[in-house]
Amino acid sequence: MSLCHVEMTWADGDYRFCLPMAQLEELQTLCDAGPLVVAKRLEHGHWKTQDVFHTLRLGLIGGGMEAVPALKLCRAYVEGRWGENVLYAQSVLLQTIFGKPDEPVGKSRARGTRAARRARTESSTSASSTDSVS
Repeated sequence: MSLCHVEMTWADGDYRFCLPMAQLEELQTLCDAGPLVVAKRLEHGHWKTQDVFHTLRLGLIGGGMEAVPALKLCRAYVEGRWGENVLYAQSVLLQTIFGKPDEPVGKSRARGTRAARRARTESSTSASSTDSVS
């Protein structure tokens, strides 16, 4: 799955969130729904508290934070503040599923690809497909 990470100011500082496969699978188990279902619940206001809490907690863990500090942080800044954390959880989950809005889609071309292709055809003895036949 995606290794897309999100860095954002949240709670008391700047944090990195990421939901690699292990965290997505745990989120799916804890929320009894797939990641896209959880994202849709967050988007449409049909979220459950575990959707918000575990998305952020597991996102912090996937982003490199140890489990206990992530749990403490979420207990301090998510519990009782559900509504203000929905958009953060939604952002973490959507960017994990679909990637960042400014990320290019598809594979990037390797350097020298065009030159390497040109070099192969220049040495060929075959007629080019664009040459006219007389």
